[in-house]
Amino acid sequence: MADTATTASAAAASAANTSTDAPPFQLGKPRFQQTSFYGRFRHFLDIIDPRTLFVTERRLREAVQLLEDYKHGTLRPGVTNEQLWSAQKIKQAILHPDTNEKIFMPFRMSGYIPFGTPIVVGLLLPNQTLASTVFWQWLNQSHNACVNYANRNATKPSPASKFIQGYLGAVISAVSIAVGLNVLVQKANKFTPATRLLVQRFVPFPAVGPAGDGADASGPPHAHPGAPPDRHVHAGEIETSQLEPEIARATSSRTVVYNKGL
Repeated sequence: MADTATTASAAAASAANTSTDAPPFQLGKPRFQQTSFYGRFRHFLDIIDPRTLFVTERRLREAVQLLEDYKHGTLRPGVTNEQLWSAQKIKQAILHPDTNEKIFMPFRMSGYIPFGTPIVVGLLLPNQTLASTVFWQWLNQSHNACVNYANRNATKPSPASKFIQGYLGAVISAVSIAVGLNVLVQKANKFTPATRLLVQRFVPFPAVGPAGDGADASGPPHAHPGAPPDRHVHAGEIETSQLEPEIARATSSRTVVYNKGL
């Protein structure tokens, strides 16, 4: 039985290896080498590629079926590595790896730029009022929290209270810092109008930074010892020998899978 499965997998790999423009396909593995900066850069470009937002339902079904055929050794002749990598990219961009359900479009990583950029622009708008400052900080933290939750590790259910606690902590922290810094800048009599305007432009950055720790409370854990490398669409794999000693001692696994974050 094992020999039959091995033969079928070898035949599938041989059929897929007809393309010279793409590396040999590996199910659940990154297409680009993660040992170099350029490889990791190309990997993240694939993750945030907004073109996957326009994939049709039919194309998604075809991609999923192609990967299933490869997995079971029933791949039709003539399928290239490029087609397999493209199918995996589509599936990982749209379907949650644990629930196999479609992720709501604004909360996909491929939607982070088109849906997140208007929020960033709003955060950096000049001469903001108290109401606009609160609104944009709330919207930013809400979007971040929803992205974290939509892409969470669903194999270990977390109570809703943890998500709510992290979300409220992030919003309150961001709004408090932004409003507080704006008030301090306005009261700084030694600043010229030009300097005051310049300093106000940088207020969103310290407000968003600390609040991100609270928003991450709603997201997935950062490491899953022993989990398969395709556990999470934004996960990376690393040898435990490369980790800090206290972390390496916490697991007997040779490798761990970690969340690369947003």
